[in-house]
Amino acid sequence: IMNSIKHKISRLVSDAKSTFYNFKVSTSSTVKELYRLTNNLLGKCTSTPLPSVYPTNQLPQVFSDFFVNKVRQIRDSIDRQVVHPSSHSVSERRFSGTPLCGFETVTQEAVLKCMKKMSPKTCVLDPIPTSLLFECSDQVVPLLTTIVNQSLATGIFPSCMKSAVVKPLLKKPSLDPNVLKHFRPVSNLPFVSKLIEKLVLDQLFRHLDHNNLWHTFQSAYRPKHSTETALLRVLNDLLTASDSGSISILTLLDLSAAFDTIDHSILLTRLDSTFGIRDLALSFFRSYLQDRTQVVTVNGIKSSPSLLTCGVPQGSVLGPILFILYTQPLSDVISHHSVSHHMFADDTELYKSDSPSEAFTLSRTIEACISDVKVWVVQNKLQLNDDKTEILLIGSAPGIDLPSSVRVGQSDISFSSAARNLGVIFDSELALKEQVNKLCQLAYLEIRRIGSIRQYLSVEATKTLVSSLVLSRLDYCNALLAGCPQVLLDKIQRVINCSARLIYKASKSAHITPLLFDLHWLPISSRIQYKIALTCFHIISGTAPPYLSELL
Repeated sequence: IMNSIKHKISRLVSDAKSTFYNFKVSTSSTVKELYRLTNNLLGKCTSTPLPSVYPTNQLPQVFSDFFVNKVRQIRDSIDRQVVHPSSHSVSERRFSGTPLCGFETVTQEAVLKCMKKMSPKTCVLDPIPTSLLFECSDQVVPLLTTIVNQSLATGIFPSCMKSAVVKPLLKKPSLDPNVLKHFRPVSNLPFVSKLIEKLVLDQLFRHLDHNNLWHTFQSAYRPKHSTETALLRVLNDLLTASDSGSISILTLLDLSAAFDTIDHSILLTRLDSTFGIRDLALSFFRSYLQDRTQVVTVNGIKSSPSLLTCGVPQGSVLGPILFILYTQPLSDVISHHSVSHHMFADDTELYKSDSPSEAFTLSRTIEACISDVKVWVVQNKLQLNDDKTEILLIGSAPGIDLPSSVRVGQSDISFSSAARNLGVIFDSELALKEQVNKLCQLAYLEIRRIGSIRQYLSVEATKTLVSSLVLSRLDYCNALLAGCPQVLLDKIQRVINCSARLIYKASKSAHITPLLFDLHWLPISSRIQYKIALTCFHIISGTAPPYLSELL
């Protein structure tokens, strides 16, 4: 009797788990939510570990002081640097189009449409939960429209919306949480603040598009641009040079706390002179940047407010766009040396190709370019992290003496065998072998995690988890794998086969083709071919970045 009761209880618990797990998977709408859900179902802690060397009630103020002092120390270090302007410095471009002197008022329909595109994330500074704001949108939209239009008409950003709540987040789980520099500040802003910014951003984008003010090789925060389109252009150039027998030097520059050290006066001057943002529109951005504060919160305890005298607000809508406008003249400095480059926010990559016999001349050109970049960076209150700069020498030639390093500031940076570039590991042979190995390792980890709770999941729920946590990894930048050796593609194909068997609980000996056919999953070679074809379609239809369109 006891065994019968025990089995019955086990079945009831198993059925309850199955019902709960499948419901949670079906109601999760993003990959991030599914990843967090999987951790919760596996009983893994998803909270950020905190330093244990400080009393808990003092942690918010400790973090606040550290984040503020870090920026102050960087700015002081920049001010102490003595740089000599280049003899062939590049003058900044002057705006010559129709200036943006003010912002148009918005309608209630535009505000409602904008709200529906935004995430309903709530900040502790919000007077009511954002989800409730959405539920009562019919009642609150008229009031929100008045607030937005009042801000646009006066050129004043509401002072009550200039505060940010910062949560310390460990950069990597493997790092020591007792070292404060291993944490990054993650800001959260009031919802209405981000709503005003989003409506301003729409008009700013129209101004930049109308006057053709975007730089071609900046891919961050722009429609139709992505890390994949950026890397596709860079890899295409490097492979083309390699095919012609040339060698290439690829340099990945690293900026320290770039968003936090932007000088407000330089930014406002550049918005006026280079981008034609003037009068009331410029007053709005001045008001937006000035007198901003932040508080750090840990476990519900807040630090005292800190005044931010430089930088653009992280976690904001306008901040990232203001950053890429601030750094746009850097492209002209690089191009002056006839060095190819691509920028993605604060990630900058330089590359140049030449015949192997000109290897030392090539390295001197890169050094001269980096030297001028460093001068510009210091003059604009940014800091180039010399030691974290990574350089790859791509290609080789028998009997040719090649340089072993490149001078960056006060450091001689040796050539690396591989380096991470926007989430993809580039190697000196452009074989992407390390990228494929790392990709398969992470994919198998997710498969094992899903497999540990597979007994409670339906086929559809398992398919959802596999598609979000495994296939999404395999599809990220997979256009770069075109032309890779078949032995590497076979590794990825085995990951796909393993995922299909997990979904259907099939044995290792089961024939895989019917399973893939039933799932409508293409083999890896066809997935890559599809991505390339899709990219070509975007080029032909005019929806691809210009730097890809010019290749066809």
